Amino acid sequence: MHNYKELKIWQKSRTLVKEVYELTTSLPSSEKYGIVSQIQRAAISIPANIAEGSGRGSNKDFSRFLDIAVASAFELETEIILCFDLNFIEEQSFNTILPRIQEIQKMIFSFKNQLEVNK
Repeated sequence: MHNYKELKIWQKSRTLVKEVYELTTSLPSSEKYGIVSQIQRAAISIPANIAEGSGRGSNKDFSRFLDIAVASAFELETEIILCFDLNFIEEQSFNTILPRIQEIQKMIFSFKNQLEVNK
């Protein structure tokens, strides 16, 4: 069992949730139940699945939850790209948040590989 609160991927993904929520406040109110809701759920799913997986009894189970977390990160990345394509977010915001999402994706992959080595 891992202490998820000590994991850098959980800490960074938790910070990302806050940044995503701040970013979504600038999106059109007509998207409140559309892309805003979807973006927020995808962002929350990342640290939530890391935390849930850390409480599982084996690295194999944890790895499965990391798969879900990274899938949510890719979903979030796509939704942010779509928001940029739709001119819902400014280029500066886009160029700030996208690398943070990609960093978390890489960190999850790396951590997952470490777990698999230590099975």
